[in-house]
Amino acid sequence: MSEEIVNRVANSALLTIDLTDYSPKETIAILDVKDFLFQGIILKEKDFRNTLKEFDFSVYTDNIVALYCSSGAIVPMWAFMLLTSYLYSSASKVHFGTKEEVFQKIFSDNIDAIDATEFENKKVIVKGCGQVPLTEPLYIAITKKLQNTVSSLMFGEACSAVPVFKKK
Repeated sequence: MSEEIVNRVANSALLTIDLTDYSPKETIAILDVKDFLFQGIILKEKDFRNTLKEFDFSVYTDNIVALYCSSGAIVPMWAFMLLTSYLYSSASKVHFGTKEEVFQKIFSDNIDAIDATEFENKKVIVKGCGQVPLTEPLYIAITKKLQNTVSSLMFGEACSAVPVFKKK
């Protein structure tokens, strides 16, 4: 007597979302304002402007740029604006923050861009593991995105899903 093994998970109406699918694919380059400051801590406007004019911003072509200052220098807002204006012609995007902060912001933006209607009244499981480190804000973003659309939202794997939300 051999009974056929049936994969009930594969045959169920569950949809699985792997958040790593929404991870930024573009290269994120770093531009540290400190590198343009006198001794890494003082902004001298004339020197700063001259350094920017001589700098080859083409190294950032088609990259997302994480623009920040790693030193304790007080950098005026116009300096970030000026740097952004130089980067704008080559970089695909410019964001303020460290590489990790920019990565997380773009990741969150990608989740926000999901068309939630494709999950309307569906049972959805958000995977809990992946190749990319996932943070709490990303799980919060997907929950906010889908909660008003799905019939139920769960976390984990189909064999051990943790219920998060169920439409009444």
